[in-house]
Amino acid sequence: MMKPRIQAAEQDPKVRSHNFEEVCLGYKPEEAMEEASRCLHCKNPHCVGACPVGIDIPGFIAAVKDGRFDEAASVIARDSSLPAICGRVCPQETQCEGSCVLGIKGESVAIGKLERFVADYCEQKQCETKAKGKKVAIVGSGPAGLACGGDLAKMGYDVTIFEALHKAGGVLRYGIPEFRLPKDSVLERELGKIRSLGVKIETDVVIGRTLTIDQLFENEGFSAVFIGTGAGLPRFMGIPGENLNGVCSANEFLTRNNLMQAFREDYDTPVRTGGRCIVVGGGNVAMDAARTALRLGAETSIVYRRTEAELPARKEEVHHASQEGIEFRMLTNPVEILGDDKGNVTAVKCIRMELGEPDQSGRRSPVPVPGSEFEIPADTVIMALGTSPNPLITSTTDGLEANRKGCIVASEDGATSRPGVFAGGDAVSGAATVILAMGAGRRAAQAIDNYLKTI
Repeated sequence: MMKPRIQAAEQDPKVRSHNFEEVCLGYKPEEAMEEASRCLHCKNPHCVGACPVGIDIPGFIAAVKDGRFDEAASVIARDSSLPAICGRVCPQETQCEGSCVLGIKGESVAIGKLERFVADYCEQKQCETKAKGKKVAIVGSGPAGLACGGDLAKMGYDVTIFEALHKAGGVLRYGIPEFRLPKDSVLERELGKIRSLGVKIETDVVIGRTLTIDQLFENEGFSAVFIGTGAGLPRFMGIPGENLNGVCSANEFLTRNNLMQAFREDYDTPVRTGGRCIVVGGGNVAMDAARTALRLGAETSIVYRRTEAELPARKEEVHHASQEGIEFRMLTNPVEILGDDKGNVTAVKCIRMELGEPDQSGRRSPVPVPGSEFEIPADTVIMALGTSPNPLITSTTDGLEANRKGCIVASEDGATSRPGVFAGGDAVSGAATVILAMGAGRRAAQAIDNYLKTI
């Protein structure tokens, strides 16, 4: 019989729903070794092919199994600059773990939890670098920029990352709640590893305003530029009432909470939740927003137009949200936000939905049920409907092509329509995952290296 998967300890739902401390407590060494012993070490490890950054998963797991944790960390470090982050926030169930053969008849190896354990337990050693004398600018300090900058630094380039806000991390700092990714104990440690490679990070620099892409080349002496600015422009539904007080995007809500540290009791952060909060959407960002609002004291519901089986969020996040007491209102779609005579939200008018024929993604399209309108009382409405790239850089850079959605047009390796300018992550693909952005950053780093060898 197959060994059962070792479950990592978690905070009790009744306790964690009132604090911002990390939900999952991770493995102890003996638990990690036992979980690692479940790996079959396949001759053709599909898990590696399913990893966007190509980590030698069987290699690091074999080292964990034998208690050689420092060696496991060195194996991971060859391909990932942010293992403590990826082990926490990546959707392993649809990538590496989703390709584990143990998952066919049972539970896959807990690759993400093992990666997190190694990153937390070990102080990773960085490789020595040899300077090549050429400067590369990275725009954005999110996962794509950090992965690209880290790889280029290992290759020996003089790398500077430019960040618009006052602290580095991009979506890792401002978009992911503290209870999923602690900033001081995890993110700062990972940023320290990037800096130890010689990467310089300059904050409060808005590329497109403070400096343009052209100025990076002409005035600052950079030989190549990578754009990893993410997708921070929120989408709304376009329904009546979206301009009422108490309506905001999940992007704004999460950024405000993280930027001004609403998760700390000694900070008086102006974040409105009211007594009743409605979050519209079903992705990971919707779960993050709902679970944050709950911790700030609001009775919180998620409104989604399809069924729970079709929620695009990670199953773990949905499970955690449900455990914590968040209500899920499925097959429900807002048609209007209602307010009082002072312009404040009072309710969300919704219509019931039913599933019709499959859409282009293969999911059955929701269609409204005539005459089924009803109201849900609310003080705050958070729209978690996805994001698109900010047009600042494309609008201030001649010859940089963007598509109709505002995404920068780039090849598989990140090359854009401007020679020497590369791009990757959400700025190219639209809103996606941390690990996919890292994979794009790594591919672009290799392409930049190839490009710089020719000039």
